[in-house]
Formats: sequence, structure tokens, C-alpha cells
Amino acid sequence: MSDIRSKILDLDTLKEKSITIQNSGKKIVFTNGCFDILHSGHIHTLSEAKKNGDILIVAVNSDSSVRELKGKDRPINNQNDRALIIACLSFVDYVIVFDEETPEKIICDLLPDVLIKGKDYEGKMIAGENCLKANGKVIKLIDLIENTSTTNIINKILNR
Repeated sequence: MSDIRSKILDLDTLKEKSITIQNSGKKIVFTNGCFDILHSGHIHTLSEAKKNGDILIVAVNSDSSVRELKGKDRPINNQNDRALIIACLSFVDYVIVFDEETPEKIICDLLPDVLIKGKDYEGKMIAGENCLKANGKVIKLIDLIENTSTTNIINKILNR
């Protein structure tokens, strides 16, 4: 289990690793989310993200960040459990937990080669977009699996 936990890093360690990775010519892909109850939509997004580079970094919203975004009854699973579950996925290389509403600071500090977001962000401002574009990095929007969300799962459970 310690090898899985070693994939969960703080920002300073992740910055050092990212520099080494990019200097070796490898492409870093980044995405983020709450990942409160892991479902097929999450797996699809993360596996598609990995196809866009060599190293996949996933930023997971902290518990307080999820509460700000989703409401006082969320998250269902705490940040340590969510980060560990994401780290267990074979196509995820590194995980970082962030406390802000968006991962903009992490994105601008790491400057990943590719930022992956869902097509639901089409036409919207994306956190870190300005610093990525200023540094010649790519933002890619990918198709999502319809009707797959943690909110849908929670509602289904509550309505039974």
C-alpha cells in the first residue's frame, strides 16, 4: 500500500518531479475533480486523459473545497480516501489534493503540457487557461459519458 500512497504528493514535490519529467522529454497531462463516489464517467475521463501524454497528474478537491462547490452534505468520502482511490488506478501517475475552489495555482505552477477537461467546459473559462496558453500549452476538452455523476448516484440511492 505504501507504493500507492507514494503517488500522492504535495505541491513542492510534484513541481520537482514535473521539471524532471518534462526535461526528460515526457509529456505531462493534468486533470482535476472531486471524485466523490468513483464511477464509470470518472474512469472514462481519466483513462482518456492518460492517452494524451506520458504522465497523468490528477488534482483532487479537498473536503472543504468540495463543500464549497457541492454543498454542506458533501463530500461522501473524505479527501484522503478519494486521493487513495484515484492513486490506485493504474493509469494515474500522481495525485495532489488542493484546498482552493479551482486548481489554478497548481496548474500555473506545474504548467502541464496538456490540461484535460470535459466538454461541459466548452465556452467557459477554465482554471489555469491564461497561464497555459501564455506558455504554449494545450487545453483539450473530451466527451463525457452522459448521466454519470456522483450527484445522480446519490439521488438514486435517496429515491429508493
